[in-house]
Amino acid sequence: MTKAPEITVEDLPPMLGHEARLLGLDVGTKTVGLALSDVSRFIATPYDTIRRTKFTEDAKTIAKIVEAQGVGALVIGLPINLDGTEGPRAQSTRAFARNLAAHVAKPIVFWDERLSTAAVQRQLIEADVTRKRRAELVDRMAAAYILQGALDRLRRLA
Repeated sequence: MTKAPEITVEDLPPMLGHEARLLGLDVGTKTVGLALSDVSRFIATPYDTIRRTKFTEDAKTIAKIVEAQGVGALVIGLPINLDGTEGPRAQSTRAFARNLAAHVAKPIVFWDERLSTAAVQRQLIEADVTRKRRAELVDRMAAAYILQGALDRLRRLA
């Protein structure tokens, strides 16, 4: 079985419609944080957190969001180790993306998410957000952090 070529953020512009949004995903073992870009693909906004259940149900939920929000592509955070290698979490995320591709017919790109959750946690602590509220927000905010990095890269390409 040959591996399909990986799509990069740099490959995306010709694949996107004029006002297609991007959906950012921070895939965890218990939740999937979601973030949406605006139609001009300038700003990433935390959107929702999906509590993971059965994969098929999670994929259906994501597919409905893609359809309802006019999403043109998905940006999935790839948890690369600090030394640049890919461990079990990265492999799990790649498997999630491969399986999701069967349910969502949109380009999927990976974005290096090293330290995104830590950065978001730090921001929330600095903002004096309670531990309980941080737990509610961190996944979708991490997705927004990941998506914003990809959006900034896209803007530099223009």
